[in-house]
Formats: sequence, C-alpha cells, structure tokens
Amino acid sequence: MTLGVAKTNKQATRVLWLSLPHTRAYSSPPMEPAADGSVQRRSKVTIKSLNRMYKHGEPISMMTAQDYPSGLMVDRSGVDMCLVGDSLAMVTLGYDSTNPLTVDEMLHHCRAVARGCKSSFLVVDLPYGSYESGPEDAVRTSLRFMKEGHCEAVKLEGGKEMAETIRRITSVGIPVVAHIGLTPQRQSALGGFRVQGKTSKQAQLLIEDAMAVQDAGAFMMVLEAMPEEVAQVITKQLSIPTIGIGAGVHCSGQVLVYNDAMGIFDRFVPKFTKQYANLNEIMTNALKEFHLDVKSKQFPAKQHTYPIDPAQLAKFYQAVGYQPAQDQPTAPENKVVGENQP
Repeated sequence: MTLGVAKTNKQATRVLWLSLPHTRAYSSPPMEPAADGSVQRRSKVTIKSLNRMYKHGEPISMMTAQDYPSGLMVDRSGVDMCLVGDSLAMVTLGYDSTNPLTVDEMLHHCRAVARGCKSSFLVVDLPYGSYESGPEDAVRTSLRFMKEGHCEAVKLEGGKEMAETIRRITSVGIPVVAHIGLTPQRQSALGGFRVQGKTSKQAQLLIEDAMAVQDAGAFMMVLEAMPEEVAQVITKQLSIPTIGIGAGVHCSGQVLVYNDAMGIFDRFVPKFTKQYANLNEIMTNALKEFHLDVKSKQFPAKQHTYPIDPAQLAKFYQAVGYQPAQDQPTAPENKVVGENQP
C-alpha cells in the first residue's frame, strides 16, 4: 500500500515539494527539552513519514488546535498531525455551528497555530462557503491557506460530488485530506449531527464516496461518526490512510478536538470523545482562587512586587511631599509600600 500519491496525486505532490521549498516542511527541526533537561530534536512529520507509518501499520495521531498555545502543546506532545479544525468556530469563538466561520477568521487562527506547531504535519479545514461553489474558488482559497496560513495541506468535506474539486486542488500541488461520513458543515441537510452509514445502502454510498475522493487525489481521509464495521471495510478497501473520529479502532489513525479531549469545552461532549483531562474545572477553580486572593488582598504578595532602594524611596517621598504613616503595618507581605493612608 502507498499513501495515495500514486497516479493522480503523484504529480501534485512532486509540484508541492519543488515549488514550496520555504514551507514548514523544510524548516529546521525544533529543539525540545527532554525529561532530564537536555535538548533533543524531534523529526519533522512529512507526507513521506506519514506514508511510512501507514505502510508499517503504525496508527497516526491527529489533534486539533486553534491558537498558539494549543498548537505548541500538540507539537510538544509528539502528536503526528495538527488540524486547525473549523470546530474552533464553536469551541473557541462561541458560534452555534461551524458554518459562520470566515476565511479571514480561519487564517488568523491558522497562522497562530503555525507559530507554535513546527514538527507536527499541519492541516487546515477549508471553511464552509469557501470551496463549494466550484473548483477554481477552492483552489484560490487553498492557495491562501498555504501561503498566508502556513499550513501543509487542506481538508474539505464531501464525497464524490467534491471529486473534481479535489482533483483541481491537487493539480496545483496542494495536498488534500478528504472528509466523509458525518460532515458537520452540512449538518442541517443531514438532519443534525447524526451517525452515517447505519443502513446497507448508506454504507455502500460511503464506500463510493471514499473511492471517488481517493481516485481524485486525496492523500488521506477523515471518517466521522459511522459504525466501526463500516469504517473498517472502507479502510481495507482504500490505499490511503483513514483518520477516524467516532469511527472505531480499525482506522489508520484517530483525531479528536483539543477542547473536548482536554475537558475545556463543556457545552457538549460527543459520545466518541475520550476526555483526557478536566481543564475546565481546573481553570475555573484557579480563577476563583485568583478572585478571592484579590478581594482579600492576598495577591499580590511581596514576591510578586519589585523592590526599591530605601534611600531612593525616601528621596522620592520627599520630592513628592508624601509622608508615610509611622505606624504603617509591616507584617502582611502583600502590603504595597506607599499606599495612601486614610
């Protein structure tokens, strides 16, 4: 098996590497601190290394990110792929769906993630309305994300109806990740966020979609919210990796939304999400503690303030005509020197 760069995508991938030597794939591998404090290099994840993982049966990890801190954390953790997902519309920007997200908003977040994510392979979702009207619009949008967003591949939703669009994008040297099954940008037409492929006919249509986007040149495919057995059949019939989200363990890899996995977003947690931390609770408690510290003047304490030479302080007091109270208490470490007394 190969990664799917054979046939229709072979030329596109060659164009990518020849025409974009300045992309992140050619930057120096970042230096990361090891547990013992020493510095070690992490190899840059590329299409070639993803191809190697796929051929050797090594599962591929993918996590979303939406800003510099999350991109940095995903990169430092060793995750293979980082997806700037349009899910940020809901979990970061507070929209009710992914559809209101604009290209400019997505570019802003993509650039932020790229500044922190140097080793993981960086993919970005094409926002709703930026590619569906035709292949040429899709190419223009994709080029903006490659050039302005500093990503390494684009992801778009849809099956065989998007085949020509995928073929056109890859023809100009831009790698494409396809996305079939539950496609959140089309959730209104699907009747909401519903599992796909639950009947024999629906499952067969998913296979048709998968084969069509592979043949069009997609080098990878996300399978979302479908029965595990259906995803397994699709994965076995394809010659490109599948990344599952709510599609079972038999996919070539797995992806989750950062805010869901870290327990930051608590409005809705999908059934397929494993919560690896509860940062919402941790951060809320920390903010409450800050609030109480401010109210009780426990913050800032002496260690959080800057000292001044006593002689210089005396000269300052004299210059401005300030007379500190003689009985000014000195015990509380958080007392600010020079605070006006009643």
